[in-house]
Amino acid sequence: MQLQKKDKPITNILEDMTPEEQEIMMGRVQPFLTLMMQYRCAIREMETKLHVLNDEFSMRHERNPFESIESRIKQPDSILEKMRRKGYRLTVNNIEEKLNDVAGVRVICSFVEDIYYLANMLAAQDDLHVLEVKDYIKNPKDNGYRSLHLIIEIPIFLSSEKKNMKVEVQFRTIAMDFWASLDHKLKYKKNVKNPELIVAELKKCADTISGVDLRMQEIRNMMEEGEM
Repeated sequence: MQLQKKDKPITNILEDMTPEEQEIMMGRVQPFLTLMMQYRCAIREMETKLHVLNDEFSMRHERNPFESIESRIKQPDSILEKMRRKGYRLTVNNIEEKLNDVAGVRVICSFVEDIYYLANMLAAQDDLHVLEVKDYIKNPKDNGYRSLHLIIEIPIFLSSEKKNMKVEVQFRTIAMDFWASLDHKLKYKKNVKNPELIVAELKKCADTISGVDLRMQEIRNMMEEGEM
């Protein structure tokens, strides 16, 4: 999930679209605009829940479990690209039913233990439903990527109905997030010399970062034991 992405020129996006796709991407289809509004509402609900947990933890333990929260709605061109890649026809209903990551929230934590604490506390709330968990911390991707991904169904309350919306929540440490940012830049950078070497070096860095995260957790635990 990329939180900050430079939009492509709209003329380039529209060139190879069907008329139906163009209408959706240009924001001329009211159900599409309504759906994007609902995703924004879902993000606000999720952020509120996370901030409440952060405030409670801070009061009890005199420290915050996360450093920052970032959020995004997937850009229209990214929605179109993913729908095509998965072989789905671009319709408003398909966007809502087939994609899990249109709305995304990223939570940056200092320590790995805090990631699992927050994720467990969030999942335990009775008005949420965890649809999917991908633990790339315990099971990193081949390139070294580490993060905990949860697909969560969260209710939003509209004027005439309550509606469940899907939000992808990613939990990372500061070091994991720094690594992922550099890896993303490599993917979108053209004419890179020796890309295989860079990929190999990034994998080494990922392994080093994992060790640093573990050691920092151990040091914090030692400090807390000393205070008891």
